[in-house]
Amino acid sequence: MKITNIETFVVAPRWCFVKVETDEGIAGWGEPVVEGKAATVEAAVLELADFLIGKDPLKIEDHWNVMYRAGFYRGGPILMSAIAGLDQALWDIKGKYFKAPAYQLLGGACRDSIRVYSWIGGDRPSDVGAAAKKVVEAGFTAVKMNGTEELQYVDSYEKIDSVIERIASVREAVGDYIGIGIDFHGRVHKPMAKILAKELEPFRPMFIEEPVLPENNEALAEITKHTSIPIATGERMYSRWDFKPLFESGYADIIQPDLSHAGGITEVKKIASMAEAYDIAVAPHCPLGPIALAACLQMDATAHNAFIQEQSLGIHYNQGNDLLDYITDKTVFDYQDGHVKIPQGPGLGIEINEEKVKEMAKEGHRWRNPVWRHQDGTVAEW
Repeated sequence: MKITNIETFVVAPRWCFVKVETDEGIAGWGEPVVEGKAATVEAAVLELADFLIGKDPLKIEDHWNVMYRAGFYRGGPILMSAIAGLDQALWDIKGKYFKAPAYQLLGGACRDSIRVYSWIGGDRPSDVGAAAKKVVEAGFTAVKMNGTEELQYVDSYEKIDSVIERIASVREAVGDYIGIGIDFHGRVHKPMAKILAKELEPFRPMFIEEPVLPENNEALAEITKHTSIPIATGERMYSRWDFKPLFESGYADIIQPDLSHAGGITEVKKIASMAEAYDIAVAPHCPLGPIALAACLQMDATAHNAFIQEQSLGIHYNQGNDLLDYITDKTVFDYQDGHVKIPQGPGLGIEINEEKVKEMAKEGHRWRNPVWRHQDGTVAEW
């Protein structure tokens, strides 16, 4: 079997899909994208395609190493996201070739389903209490929200109180035992992160996410002194080599690699295994489309330390199009009792509605994240 063609599709709301075709009629799909940089990743995919055309798609480990190691410059969000999408597509092909879900080829499943959480609120969360109550009534047992708006390095206690008020409204709305993930989104610098981490303790969050930017992970050492809340990070880390110092430091409790950013199934499976050796949990990042979620679930099935999965159904970014729009069997992602079952179909376990993909690719998108500024005119972290 040989790879004969690699084609990309930039589709709303902010995604990029790749289709890898073979001479035996088996095709695989992946989702290589950096939110806001879809065209850049698309170009990287097409450059990497030169290494894959004419090759046997089943040699995934070798292809991963060629795409990563044969490039003198390596790593980072663009290249690793391009590799990730192609890697997902190769696993999709391999599963279809052997007529088995990808997880069976990764050693088999250690779970039948995984807990999922639902996003509430938007970039600037407001009436999150009512939103949280609504998704819990729909059966979710955990929610996640942006905790803060923009914060200066040292900011006012008025903004701290606003955060506390929002989290209090969620806890009051959902009761004592619903999980609440609070995403700092890298918007918080160390001085304010220490205050927030301490102030949020009474609400017993499931975790605080990216309390500081990943380039400032050394600050986690001090933040952990101020709280017992589990600390999560990793959506902007792209390889096992990026995660290595975080594991060695001992200051993260949960890692959140993204299977469309961190080298795909092949790499995140290795990252998850490394994390397990350090007694660290895994909660894959996935505010993306159906292919990315399907890839996450295949990896989750095999990772003992995966405990919850992000999913984007109804997220505030998905205006106009949602992840179910691009698959033929929409029941594959049915959520029951706050869990989703591991897809059992061959490959990634989903069937792409190719006609819909091609229709939407004609329109494409130029999604960009907003540019925020502080009152003094300086650029704020979004």
